[in-house]
Amino acid sequence: MKEKELSFAKTIQNDWYAIKLGFSISKSLVINTFFWSMAIYFEWVFFDAIFLREIVGALDENKSFNEIFGFIAVCGLLFCLINLYGNYVENVVFPLQTTRLYGGIYRKLYAKARNVELKCYEDSEFYNRYTMAMDEAETKVREIITSFWGVLLGAVATAAVFGFMYEIDHLAMLFIICPLVGNFLFGNRKNKYEFKRYQEQAPNDKVLNYVNRTMYVSDYAKEIRIFQIFRLLKKQYHDATQKNISVAVKYAFPNAVMSFWKNTFSFTAIFEGVLLYAVYRNLVTGSISLAQLTVMSSLMVAMTWILIRLFEDVMKIMKNGLFINNLRGFLEYEEMIPEDQKGVLPEKEFESLVFDNVCFSYKDEETIKNLSFELRKGEIVALVGHNGAGKTTIVKLLLRLYDPVSGVIRVNGRDIREYDLHAYREMFATTFQDFSIMGMTIKENVLMGRHYENEDELVEKSLKRAGVYEKVQSLPKGIHTMMTKEFEEDGAVLSGGENQKLAVARTFAKNSPVKIFDEPSSALDPIAEYELFKNIMKEGRAHTMLFISHRLSSVKSCDKVFMLEDGRLIEEGSHRQLMELSGSYAQMYKKQAMNYLALDEGEEVGS
Repeated sequence: MKEKELSFAKTIQNDWYAIKLGFSISKSLVINTFFWSMAIYFEWVFFDAIFLREIVGALDENKSFNEIFGFIAVCGLLFCLINLYGNYVENVVFPLQTTRLYGGIYRKLYAKARNVELKCYEDSEFYNRYTMAMDEAETKVREIITSFWGVLLGAVATAAVFGFMYEIDHLAMLFIICPLVGNFLFGNRKNKYEFKRYQEQAPNDKVLNYVNRTMYVSDYAKEIRIFQIFRLLKKQYHDATQKNISVAVKYAFPNAVMSFWKNTFSFTAIFEGVLLYAVYRNLVTGSISLAQLTVMSSLMVAMTWILIRLFEDVMKIMKNGLFINNLRGFLEYEEMIPEDQKGVLPEKEFESLVFDNVCFSYKDEETIKNLSFELRKGEIVALVGHNGAGKTTIVKLLLRLYDPVSGVIRVNGRDIREYDLHAYREMFATTFQDFSIMGMTIKENVLMGRHYENEDELVEKSLKRAGVYEKVQSLPKGIHTMMTKEFEEDGAVLSGGENQKLAVARTFAKNSPVKIFDEPSSALDPIAEYELFKNIMKEGRAHTMLFISHRLSSVKSCDKVFMLEDGRLIEEGSHRQLMELSGSYAQMYKKQAMNYLALDEGEEVGS
C-alpha cells in the first residue's frame, strides 16, 4: 500500500506500532513523557481554572492576608516541585533516553538491513523506502510518544476547562468549533501536502546525498581531479536540486493557504473571539462580574493553548503515522532469504555440489538458463566465459545470496535451502571480484570478525600466501595498521593490486572446506598473478576449489573447466580436452595466447 493511500485506521496502527517500539527500547522515556505531559496540563488547568478563581474569590470575600498568602505559598511550592521534576526530565531523562532510543532503533534497522536479501539493495523502490525509514526515525518515534500522551491528557484537560467555562457561560463553548475546523480540516490537508512533498523529494535527496558522499570520500578524489566527472557530479547535484525546487514550488502555495487558514481558525478566531465576547457580556450586557470576567479570560487563554496543543499533537500523530509507515514496513518486511534462517546443520566435510537445471532471472531478465553441473570433493574447477556469462551469479546462487527461480542446488545431496544459512555459508571461503576493504586494521580485514588460535600467526601466513606480507611489514604498525586515512593519520592506503591481495588473504585465512576465488588477479601484473595462482593451487590440494578467471592461462591446471555463455554451460572438460574440442574455449584461449604471449614453450596454438 502506498503512503498516500493510507487509511486513518492504518495511520493509527502505525502510531501504536511506534509507541510499542519506543516502549520496548526505553520504558523510562515513555513513562516520564506521560508524567511530564500530565504535569504540564495539570499546571495549566490548575493555575487558570482553580488558582485564579480561588484568589479572586478570596478577594471578593475579603479573606485575610494570611489565608491568601498561605494558599499562594502552598501553590508556589507545588509549582516549584513540578518545575524541579520538569528540569530533571528535560535535562537528564530525555537526553539519556533519547540517545538510548536512537541506538535501539538503529540497531534494529541495521540488523534488518543485514538480514534482508541482496536483491533488496538492487531494488530502487525498496532502497528508497529503506532510506526514508532511516530518515530521523528516532525523532519521529519520539514525537509520536510525546503526541500520544499529549492527545490523551490534552483531551482530559480540555474536558476539565470546558466544564469550568460551562459554569460561567454556555455559549462560549461554541468557539471550540474554530480550532476543530482549523486543525482537522486545514491542518490535515497541510500535513498531506507536506508528506507528498517529502515523498517526491526523497529520490532527489538520495542523489544529493550520493554526490555529497562522493565529494568527501577519498576513494573518488583522484578521479575528480584527473577526469571531468566533477562536471557530471555538479550536473547531478544541480538537476536534483532543481527537481526539489520544482517540488517545493508545486506545494508552496497550497501549503501556505492551508497554514493561513489553520492559524486563523486555530488561534485568532478562538482567542480574540472569546475575549471580545466576554468583554461584551461585561461592558454591554453586564451579565457577568469583573471577577467572572477575570476567571473566564484566564480560562479562555488556557482553553486556547490547550486546544492548539491538543490539535497540534493530533496532527503530529497523523503526520508521523504516515512517515512511520516506511519504518514499520521495513522492520516488518519478511525476508525471502533471512540471514538468521535456521535449518539442518551441514556436515563438516564437503562431498559434492550439484546444480540441477537451475534457472535465475534478474529483473525479469533470465541470466542463468537450465544450468547443470557437478563439483566433487577435492576438485579444482574453473568457471570461464565472457563478461555477462553468469559466472559471478553462479557464486551468489551457491552462497544463497540469491535463490534460483527454478531448479535445485544441492550440497552433499541436500537442497541448500534446507540448511542453517549461517552454518552453510561457513563451508565456503570467498573472494569476490567487487570486494570491499573496511576502515579497520589489516588484521581485522583479514579475519573479518572471526576468531582463531594464534591469530597473528594465521594473518601473517595468509598475507604471505597472498603475496602482500612484505608490504604490510613495511608499515609502522604492521598487521595492526588501520586501513584508509579516514580515522587515523598513519592509516594505510594500498594500491588496487595490494588491496586485492588483502581480500584474497581473507579466503586463505578462513578454515573452510571449499575456497572460491572470483577474479582474484584482475588488478595484478602477470608476475604477481603467476605467484598468486601458484599459491591458490597449493591451497587446492587440501580443499575443494572453485574460481573464476578471465585469463585462461591460469586455469590450465584445473581438473575441470566450465565454459559459460549467456547463462548456459556450453563446454565442460579439462583444459586439454577443451583445446582438442576446438570450440569456444579453444578460440578464447588462442586469442589470449596471441595477445598476451601466454603460450607455454613448445605448446602450439592448436594443442
